[in-house]
Amino acid sequence: MNRRTFLNAGLAATLGGAVSSFARAEDEKKVIQGFDDVETNVDESQVWTPVSDKKIRVGIAGYGACQFGAAFGFQNHPNVEVVAVTDLFPDRCAGLAQACRCEKTYESLEEMVKDPNIDAVFLATDAPHHADHAVLALNCGKHVASCVPAYWGGTPEQADKLFETVKSTGLKYGMFETSAFHDDVYAARKIYQAGGFGEMVYTEGEYLHYAPVSTPSYKNWRVGMPVMWYPTHASAYYTCVTFGSMVEVSCMGKKSINKFRQPENNAYGNCFGTEIGLFRTSEHGVARIMVSFDTPGWSGEVGRMRGQLASYAEQSKYCGAVPEAQAIVDQLNLAKPALPPQVDAGGHGGSHGYLMNNFVEALLKNENPLVNVAVALNTTACGVVAHQSALKDGELLKIPQYQL
Repeated sequence: MNRRTFLNAGLAATLGGAVSSFARAEDEKKVIQGFDDVETNVDESQVWTPVSDKKIRVGIAGYGACQFGAAFGFQNHPNVEVVAVTDLFPDRCAGLAQACRCEKTYESLEEMVKDPNIDAVFLATDAPHHADHAVLALNCGKHVASCVPAYWGGTPEQADKLFETVKSTGLKYGMFETSAFHDDVYAARKIYQAGGFGEMVYTEGEYLHYAPVSTPSYKNWRVGMPVMWYPTHASAYYTCVTFGSMVEVSCMGKKSINKFRQPENNAYGNCFGTEIGLFRTSEHGVARIMVSFDTPGWSGEVGRMRGQLASYAEQSKYCGAVPEAQAIVDQLNLAKPALPPQVDAGGHGGSHGYLMNNFVEALLKNENPLVNVAVALNTTACGVVAHQSALKDGELLKIPQYQL
């Protein structure tokens, strides 16, 4: 089947009928973006230096359609020993164990977190259970790293529960938001922290992932989901640059033409395949976030930033700076530091290895990871409330705030 024939067949099925499991599997190979390794801006003159000779004993949960359990490279870090893995499906559990070079397996996360030999758990489980699984692991004395989002929009009470559990246990939590280590976000964060932007006036973040056929998912949680419940690849272009938050939002949605995004055909009663929110930020600026799984054409996780003193975009880099700001930035090294020799930067803009290494070193140094629980919740909550606004035809709504 050539690409043109496939797309035509996919469109016909989307508009008029069910798509076969074979077609879904083939389409999945084509539409999951971010898994290709790309060149990333690394300072080749640096050599990675370990911060400790200790090993963190990690348990990993989840090896579904994205196979994220092994994608971030815990098994390759010299300060990590993957001591156990789990997946509810035996074949996936065996695949995860093989990929992570781990002999010990458990039938469930609930069993694995009881293992006293585990220091930290990485959750690559289904998004609707990220927060519940994190709370479970934290209450069993494990540090937690989780894929995005931090919690699911249909259960907003999970956010406060996760936040309070992290604070009460004193354990570390990190969300593996891949945009946080895109080259442009990494560079903009260093510039912002050095004063090269001043306050941020306007930010744009876009998560564009054309998915005319739903990506396979555990109990079909992806089918017809409100797209703003998965906002973090876009909202990170503000929250993971400034570590600020969105405080209020007015959001509009566009009804989808796809069959599985009709309210009667998904568990969410959702009709929107594209949602665009205008946000007020914590430094009294403005941010625009667009999440679209419905629009064909180029895809990506991209953004742009305009500050009081300068601007930044992937194409133009740092530009338009007033002389004082330019002088600050000229002194900065905007390349990412070296990783352990065995660890690849990986997919999603060369972010996988950096997220994992940041989490591991945070545990070794008893520090919070870059995308700590407050940053994670602020990066997620803005989208959850944005969808509520879209359901109310753009009504301006306040967004919960989290701060450590």
